Amino acid sequence: MTEHEPNTLILRDVTEADLPIFFEQQLDTEAIQMAAFPSRDREAFMAHWKKIMGNENVTVRTILFEEHVAGNIVSWDQSGQREVGYWIGKKYWGKGIGTKALAEFLGYVKPRPLYAHVAKHNVASLRVLQKCGFVISGEDKFSNESGGEIEEFLLKLE
Repeated sequence: MTEHEPNTLILRDVTEADLPIFFEQQLDTEAIQMAAFPSRDREAFMAHWKKIMGNENVTVRTILFEEHVAGNIVSWDQSGQREVGYWIGKKYWGKGIGTKALAEFLGYVKPRPLYAHVAKHNVASLRVLQKCGFVISGEDKFSNESGGEIEEFLLKLE
């Protein structure tokens, strides 16, 4: 095993072995509330990830922190715009991992402008995006699965 400095962050290709970890991370109730994004059951989750991994227009990486799967980061085309999103496992929050991962990922994803959406109450994710150069370009609302309305910021990186 290679010696790594403390707090080492690496982005690498997603493997099948990462998926069960991603699945568990997206079940955390606090993370679901922060992201304002519902979890999926195992079958739907695995089907979704097989689709992501098989799509050549999607750029996706596993975020490794000190050799452990800390989350994932992804970019895809949606409605003619290039989007970016990420999910960091709760036990890795507050360590700067999101900011470091996004900053590195932006070197892989060259198209600009690049867009992101973040729930207004998710201050930590908003800070990650802003630290990496995204600026608020608008606001929107959407209905969540329980019928509640979620307000979000739309962000853009030129």
